[in-house]
Amino acid sequence: MSFIAIFGPTASGKSAVAEAIVERIPAELVSADSMQVYRGLPVLTNQSPARLVGIWDLDHEASVAEYQEAAHAAIDEILESGRTPVVVGGTGLYLRAALADLRLPPAVPPEARERLERMYDRVGAERAHELLAERDPSAAAGVHPNDRRRVVRALELVEAGASLRPAENRLWEGETRHPTLIVGLTLDREELRRRIEERTREMFERGVEEEVRRALAGPISETARHILGLREIAELPREQAIEAIVIRSRRYAVYQLRWLRRIPGIVSLPADRPPGELADAILEMARSRERLPARRAGDAGRAVDA
Repeated sequence: MSFIAIFGPTASGKSAVAEAIVERIPAELVSADSMQVYRGLPVLTNQSPARLVGIWDLDHEASVAEYQEAAHAAIDEILESGRTPVVVGGTGLYLRAALADLRLPPAVPPEARERLERMYDRVGAERAHELLAERDPSAAAGVHPNDRRRVVRALELVEAGASLRPAENRLWEGETRHPTLIVGLTLDREELRRRIEERTREMFERGVEEEVRRALAGPISETARHILGLREIAELPREQAIEAIVIRSRRYAVYQLRWLRRIPGIVSLPADRPPGELADAILEMARSRERLPARRAGDAGRAVDA
């Protein structure tokens, strides 16, 4: 038995569709979201029940390699139980790491990062970028000098004998670990904008400001600090925070759609139908490939054409 993966931009309804699939067949969800791995911010990160949701404290420095190990273990365990894994999320790199044996850049000791961060601050953005250009011109061409985090990361990788932009596309080479139907949910731009704003305002109604206040009262890692909306809620008045989060979310959605177009073999579905209808369409596609068990009793007649 193989499995299903669902990808799409924020607010496209991925989780609702995945949950509808679980209602129809023996399946279990596995999250592929770099923000939902943290516990303590369930409202801000829009968490729903799934494997690999809330697995790390906020002071944990997340890595794709660590996530990949956990994802492979979860998927294999679900398969061994006779159920179907449904991998769902909007972080392209995490999705790929869950589906494949992704060859990842080498780990860099924290002291190396701290040393390079001090160097960046000491010599300034332009000089640090010049040093990167001398050592790895390809990586430097794709990074703005003022992007401190990525310049430092690129310098880390150079020292480790790797590159932020390797000559070969290691991200998409090779097959998935198991035959997988990968579905991408798409939405009209205006509808996506409407859903993003609706979800953002809903977060505030559910108490996200207090959630963020509690989270920031304790230690928090550098990776956790990049959770979308955390800084805006902490620093801005409510209406300004809402506006800033909506703008950032829209930009992130554009980035996610670029990822969607890069995923080999992905099947795109318009997400303007109810989650149940989309779940039925996905299951019909999957069954046509002889990858899933028979429909549960009572589900007959609900399928729609993809």
